[in-house]
Amino acid sequence: MIKTETITINEKQLVHTWSDRNVYIYGGSPENNYDEAYDPFGSGRTYVETDIPIEHPNPTAEDIVNILTGEAE
Repeated sequence: MIKTETITINEKQLVHTWSDRNVYIYGGSPENNYDEAYDPFGSGRTYVETDIPIEHPNPTAEDIVNILTGEAE
């Protein structure tokens, strides 16, 4: 199922869209397959789920810290 949430980054509202089935979503601008999307609030961009599995998992906070500190494997 497509999931969305409204988030605020640097005082700008964005709509975060993703699939809870770990598949790519299709749509947006430019239209393409995305593992997740962040769009300006009110942009009207829409997405549908594909049947294409996402082969790389989204990084955890720990993964990101390890990348930034050079400790990634």
